[in-house]
Amino acid sequence: MFHRVSFSRMDCRSSVTTQKFGELQPSGNSKPAGEYLPPSTHRHFLFWPINFIPKIERCFTSCPDILRAGCTMRLLIGLALAVTIPLVVTLGYQQDSAPRATVNPTQPTVSITPRAKPPAADPNESITDRRSDIRVDTTLVLIPVSVTDPMSRFVTGLDKENFKLSEDKVEQEITQFSSEDAPLSVGIVFDTSGSMGAKLQRSRQAVAQFMKTANPQDEFFLIVFNDRPEMVQSFTTETEEVQNRLTFTQAKGRTALLDGVYLAMNQMKKAHNPRKAILIISDGGDNSSRYTETEVKNAVREADVQIYAIGIFEPVASRGRTMEELSGPSLLAEMAEQTGGRHFAVDNLAELPDVAAKIGIELRNQYVLGYSPKNTARDGKYRRVQVKLVKTTGLPQLRAMFRTGYYAPTQ
Repeated sequence: MFHRVSFSRMDCRSSVTTQKFGELQPSGNSKPAGEYLPPSTHRHFLFWPINFIPKIERCFTSCPDILRAGCTMRLLIGLALAVTIPLVVTLGYQQDSAPRATVNPTQPTVSITPRAKPPAADPNESITDRRSDIRVDTTLVLIPVSVTDPMSRFVTGLDKENFKLSEDKVEQEITQFSSEDAPLSVGIVFDTSGSMGAKLQRSRQAVAQFMKTANPQDEFFLIVFNDRPEMVQSFTTETEEVQNRLTFTQAKGRTALLDGVYLAMNQMKKAHNPRKAILIISDGGDNSSRYTETEVKNAVREADVQIYAIGIFEPVASRGRTMEELSGPSLLAEMAEQTGGRHFAVDNLAELPDVAAKIGIELRNQYVLGYSPKNTARDGKYRRVQVKLVKTTGLPQLRAMFRTGYYAPTQ
């Protein structure tokens, strides 16, 4: 059984109808059971004005308890909706009516134009046709030259007019000339094979004397070799680092001289100074290298490096010299001379420090001749260079030592 309560809008009369098994029974002055009350006579209290709420409260006080509980629940829900719906409608209206941002006509207008795509390349167009209109392509060849008198003393104070230079028998114009003490990148290739046992101490002193002629901008690296070459000190401007590394070297094994020179050529590619030189200190030929003599000579010709060599050899009549040691002087001399350097053969160990110091001084007293070849072909071929000294009144016959050639670029 349940009760249905309907309220009259005008007099707040209540009509309670009890339904029992589908049977409707009127109560009080209510309409007959089952009769529908039109909206004009009673409506849901959720839509009543606020001034009718006291009348509803008086009606609740006269309702039974069970009806009062149900009505109270419906009243609370109705009040909540009556407050929430107007609030939501008000907020929505305020949001819709909020002023929109307007563009200030005084502000600058920014427009981005997309970059135009370059036209497609013509497949029939060659690489030469695609080059830019302005192209500067030139080659500058630098040739270091040492000049000595008949007593092997260095000659300084010469001018550009004292030199003549030719390439493949074609005279070239010397466009750059200098005799300054430019910074050097020097690699020291030091022999530590078993035959160097009694010579190590003097050889270390020779390196120390050579270092005394160094400038602060010079850089050095050290390679020692016996059965195989080893890079013990990469490029450094601290000469003490190189000498400290030599302090702990020991003589043992065979002689891989060619491998040591080849490794030095590769390391010289990392040099920071334009002038480069390699100092070799060894007591004989090669008997333990993987690279052949031809391969090393070709690498020397391709590299822009001067080679100076100090050969510590036993006397020719000595029975202790092997075939490799007999061929050692000619091997070192050939590598040194084709790069514009020199080979010094030393029989007396006491002369080692003085010879090393002499090489250091020679590197500081060189002329550098620069020219742009008239042959502009980039064919990668070897070109021979010849430097001659112009006869000068009052000077003896002078000798020029220079790099004998270079390989032309291919690109």
